[in-house]
Amino acid sequence: MATTSLTVAAAAAVFLYCTVVTGITTGLTIETSKPTFTVDYERNEFLKDGQVFRYISGSLHYFRVPKPYWNDRIQKMKAAGLNAISTYVEWSLHEPYPGVYNFDDIADLEYFLQLVKDNGMYLLLRPGPYICAERDFGGFPFWLLNVVPKKRLRTNDPSYKHYVTKWFNVLMPKIDRFLYGNGGNIIMVQVENEYGSYNACDQEYLLWLRDLFKSYVGYKALLYTTDGCGYSYFTCGAIPDVYATVDFGASYKNISQCFKYMTTTQKRGPLVNSEYYDGWLSHWREPSPIVSSYEVVKTMKDMLAMNASINLYMFHGGTNFGFTSGANKYDGLKKSDYLPQLTSYDYNSPLDEAGDPTEKYFKIKKLLEETNFVVSNEISPVVAPKGNYGTFTMQPLVSLFEKVTQRIQPVESDVPLGFEIMGLNSGFVMYETILTDDQKDDKAAVNLTISTIRDQATIFLDQVKINVILRKYENTPISLNINSTVQKLSILIENQGRINYGNFLEDRKGIFEPVLLGSHVLGPWKMIAYPLNETSWFSEMEPQKDVALPAFYKTQFTLPNDVTKPLDTYLDVTGWNKGVAFVNGINIGRYWPSAGPQITLYVPATFLVPHPGLNTIVMLELEGVPKNLSISLTDKPILFGPINQ
Repeated sequence: MATTSLTVAAAAAVFLYCTVVTGITTGLTIETSKPTFTVDYERNEFLKDGQVFRYISGSLHYFRVPKPYWNDRIQKMKAAGLNAISTYVEWSLHEPYPGVYNFDDIADLEYFLQLVKDNGMYLLLRPGPYICAERDFGGFPFWLLNVVPKKRLRTNDPSYKHYVTKWFNVLMPKIDRFLYGNGGNIIMVQVENEYGSYNACDQEYLLWLRDLFKSYVGYKALLYTTDGCGYSYFTCGAIPDVYATVDFGASYKNISQCFKYMTTTQKRGPLVNSEYYDGWLSHWREPSPIVSSYEVVKTMKDMLAMNASINLYMFHGGTNFGFTSGANKYDGLKKSDYLPQLTSYDYNSPLDEAGDPTEKYFKIKKLLEETNFVVSNEISPVVAPKGNYGTFTMQPLVSLFEKVTQRIQPVESDVPLGFEIMGLNSGFVMYETILTDDQKDDKAAVNLTISTIRDQATIFLDQVKINVILRKYENTPISLNINSTVQKLSILIENQGRINYGNFLEDRKGIFEPVLLGSHVLGPWKMIAYPLNETSWFSEMEPQKDVALPAFYKTQFTLPNDVTKPLDTYLDVTGWNKGVAFVNGINIGRYWPSAGPQITLYVPATFLVPHPGLNTIVMLELEGVPKNLSISLTDKPILFGPINQ
């Protein structure tokens, strides 16, 4: 009997080892195996519970889509044949101020992860801490610029690591139950993001971050990195004991070469394109890029033939609501090449900004069906009807110079202070100083020199607009005629979005260096902040006959009698120049039709009040209004308008 017992015990031990470590399955039921997701380096495959597995994923960022629409987008992605979804985690959304955490509404990460799981899809989680994603500051919270020394972000700096550790102590326990090894659906977790594109190349930092991830993830999901198609990217971005993957778009002709960069890091393993660009990002003053469906499907077909796993970036882009869009400034370009990104993140993706299927969607679905992926015909996505709710007249409400618009106590200082030092994330700041007699010159023009303009300055003398200076002209003297009657110089600074990629990441906003009038250093300064977090204070204000720009405008309306359930719609601001729009108190983003190409702003139905409720639109216009002061809610987007340089 003792021999028999020992044999059974040994058999059980062998079975447990096989099920947990190797994923081999048998008919025995002695022990319930834990789920595993691993790499088979001999067969160059992923193994899910010991079985060969390949994923076709699509990027969907919860923070760019209203929460009520998350399930719709997930279901449409599954119907196209995808078996996984990839998402970033945006630190700035969840910790807007140090120690202040937000996981509600559009920040309800756990609800999003649960929806993906409930729909039977796997998940690739990209927690950063830096994410890029064409978001302000690459997803970093702005306050890091106050607490981490210059040039020390994404390095082994102790202060930076302190705040990353503190954030992960909050974030990672929330995702623990969703890890695949714990019975969840997260099969892969990305460490950092395209680190090879960042000059720091701090290997000590990467090893530290890897170990931090391991302390939370262990073997319950596969850790991986993503870097661009180039040898140098993998030299700095790859991390020992972390699976290295590549990213590239449909325009790359030699995809074999891109995949070969993976083998410079690990000699074997499955091929993965972690960001297959099926579209591209857009900037103000530039045409919106179009990536053809034919090109996307052709390159995707070639990758599938190579047995690659693919994540389509983006499958649904969504919208940069509020002030969340970022900006680019690339190495090698002129100082002037600061490129703020659009409010829309349509991305020319298979599901457009409103979540509607495009030609690209159906061509990808057809390809996946032909390649034996499981597509669903239970859901047959169609373009949803949109609301064409008519034209409305905006009424002048109040100039930005009126004291009632000052919702935050002004800051006074001998020198101008940047946004971050004043604890401001976004919006506008008015810098004001009283000119002394010795600073004025009745006889000749005098030069005004603003050393830093981040990102646009509008110059006023006694509230009369004199000039607009773009960031590319910072530190360039402009001529002013200032006579003895002039009292006040005002400079309105607009933050157009922090740089999110590359080596110019530490993009502080506002004015934070001396301002010169001739040879005089100006000051002291009063700084009035307009973060524009909410507009409820407008409710009791009466419209005026006329106001001086920049100014707020307002209209109220009810939807038609038969509209008991609003439809998505688009705010058309044709004729207006530049500003910010709010629908029922929600900041739907920046508009800038005078620059192009985006003319309309997406308004989800969930932002509207059905009949007979009252809807309110408020706009802060900076530069110019149409004579009829009209706006409209239309059923068609305009994302490819004329470009004005």
